[in-house]
Order: sequence, then C-alpha cells, then structure tokens
Amino acid sequence: MDSGGWSRRRFVGALAGGAAAAALPACDNAPAPATTPAPEPEAGTSASREARRPSGPRPLCLGTYTSVEGGGKGIGLATYDAATGRITGSGTITGVGDPSYLALHPDRRTLYAVDERDDGAVTAVRLADRKVLGSRGTGGAAPCHLSVHPGGRWLLSANYGSGSVAVHPIDASGALGERTDLVRHTGPPPGPGQEGPHAHQFVTSPDGGHVLAVDLGTDTVYTYRLDDKAGTLTEVAQAQTRPGAGPRHLTFHPGGRYAYLANEVDNTVAVCSYDPASGRVEVGEAQSTGTGSGTNYPAQILVTADGRHAFLANRGHNSLTRYAVEADGARLRLLGTVPVGGDFPRQIAFSPEGTLLFAANQKSSTVTVFHVDGADGGLRRAGEAFPSPVAVCALPL
Repeated sequence: MDSGGWSRRRFVGALAGGAAAAALPACDNAPAPATTPAPEPEAGTSASREARRPSGPRPLCLGTYTSVEGGGKGIGLATYDAATGRITGSGTITGVGDPSYLALHPDRRTLYAVDERDDGAVTAVRLADRKVLGSRGTGGAAPCHLSVHPGGRWLLSANYGSGSVAVHPIDASGALGERTDLVRHTGPPPGPGQEGPHAHQFVTSPDGGHVLAVDLGTDTVYTYRLDDKAGTLTEVAQAQTRPGAGPRHLTFHPGGRYAYLANEVDNTVAVCSYDPASGRVEVGEAQSTGTGSGTNYPAQILVTADGRHAFLANRGHNSLTRYAVEADGARLRLLGTVPVGGDFPRQIAFSPEGTLLFAANQKSSTVTVFHVDGADGGLRRAGEAFPSPVAVCALPL
C-alpha cells in the first residue's frame, strides 16, 4: 500500500470515508457526559480485572485527517463507559492540522499529535483546558507516529515521507522545544517496490535503554541510544526483515525479551528477540495473519498486559487476528480472526485496564469497541460503532 509514497498512504481510504463521516459537537456545546450503570461481570472476566475497572465516563481522544473531504476539524474528543464500552462525543480541539496519531505524556496532562503534512510538525495540547501549547517542525514530511520517552522529557516522532526520526524536548509545562536531533535512514537500500525509506514508528524499549525505529521502506528495524541529557541519537544496531516485508509496527511482550512485528506489505507477522544489553533485534520467521492470500495491509499489533494474547488489525480483511502468546513470549499461535465491524481498521488500542479494545476504522469513519476476555483472549463487540470523521486513531485515557 505504501510503495507509492506518503501521499498514497495518507489518502488511500480517506476519501471513501467522507460519506460516512459524522462531525463531533463543538467544544462549547459539549453535553455533560452521562454515566451508565455497570453491568454484571462478563463471563471469563476475573474478579481482579473487574475490580480495576473504573465507573463513570473516561476520556477518549480521536485522530483524523483535516485536509481531506469528510475529514475532521481537529482532534476529536469523546468519553467512553469503561464497563459497557459505549462512546459519547464531547467536542473537538481545533487548530491542529491532520492529527493522524496521538500520544499521552506519562503524567497524563499533555496530549501530543503529529501534523501529517508535507511540512511535518508535532503539536502539544494541555488537556485540562484543551489549550494548544504550540507546534514544532519535525524536519521531515508526513510524520505518522510519535511516542513519549518514559522519563517524560523527550518526544520521539517518525517522518514517513522522508524516512527520518526526530527528537524534541518536553518542558515542565508539557510544551515542546526545538528539535534536538533528526536522523534519516540512508541505508540499507530501499526494499522491493520502495522508492526510499519510510519511517513508520519510533518507540522506547521496555528497559528504557534504547529507542527503536521501524522503517517500511528499508525493511529494517533501527536501534538507537538516546542521550537523555542532549536528546541526540546514536545508532547501535540494525535488524532486517525478509526483503519486501514492509515492517510497520512493533510491540513488545511485557517480559521485555521478545517483540512482535506487523509487516504491512507481505501480510505477515514475526516474533523478534531483543537483547537489552546491546539493543540488538533478531527478526524471526514470517507467520500468517490468518487472513488468506488477498490484499490485507496489517496495521498494528498489541499484546495484553499479562503477555498471554496478541491482537492484529487487518485493514484489507477488516478483521482482528487473535494470537495466543506462548513460551514466555517466544511464540505466537494463531487462534483466528474476528470481524472488526468497520472498514479499514487503521489503529487499535487497549483501555488502560486492558478490558476494552478500540479500533479506528478509516474508510467507514467509525470507532468500534470490543470487550477483551482475560481468560482466553476472546473479543466481544460492545454495542454499535461510534461515528468519527475519517477515524485513524483512537486513544482511550
């Protein structure tokens, strides 16, 4: 899907979602969130998980494209009931262009968004009063992913269009400073069908010792050390997938020694080993997504907090693949797929307690929600889909 460059990545499916888009109410007219009585515990849900589940509405932030027909007006705001999964719209934060991916500061006070445009930027928003704290250039085109370093001092972002990764400092207020580093992926050469590097994700390893960039264009996972004082990057390792895999998204097992890689172009996943001492990643054999031989474009893979199950979003198949995680994280066993209830699931996320899974469906302009069974990793739809213009990211808080 992405071999045609970042513009194709951005617009494929987005225009098709215009007719189904429904605008969220303006912030000034936002209704007070309603509370819903909690239901009886679900079958297969442990008492401890149920005890952790909060009552009352919880915040949900929604990413979109603002510069396409039928797109949003900024960052969508909503609430969700942690027991039922029901979503209620509550407003929009305007003044942020094409906020296609969102991340939360560890102190939960500041939200960050990419501005996925030719002149890429990242934007900080204070959640208490929804004030936009300003934007900073990423030094590249079409930033599509960002994350906050666990210490809360650095914002990491990936520029898809120019195949580079950037670092920005975060001050005490949550606002962003000028970029401290920018690294473009100049080697290895682009993979089959790719015209150049396409950085798709930039995250921190569980041990905090390294930051890893996944590049679809070069079929490579890059490992860097981040200087926590200067905010600069030093490359320490590269791990190649098989040619033409098109790696898109990496997520770690909670044990910290294994990670799972979603390969967009060849419709596979791979188990990777990770060495905290050296930062080296070794990519294992490609495995099935359970979606057959058709065009699928796997998007994002998640692992439950207990490390027992993993879920993969399949955009072409419009499904979620379920895996059992075995051998302390070293093995994925395919369990099957579940219809996502929308079109083109671009991104998925767990609620903080892990009892709900949210899927942002780009082409149908909807967000669907599933109850997650802690015992067997089963997924059960939580009511009707929520309309959200060109939904490309759902971040439950």
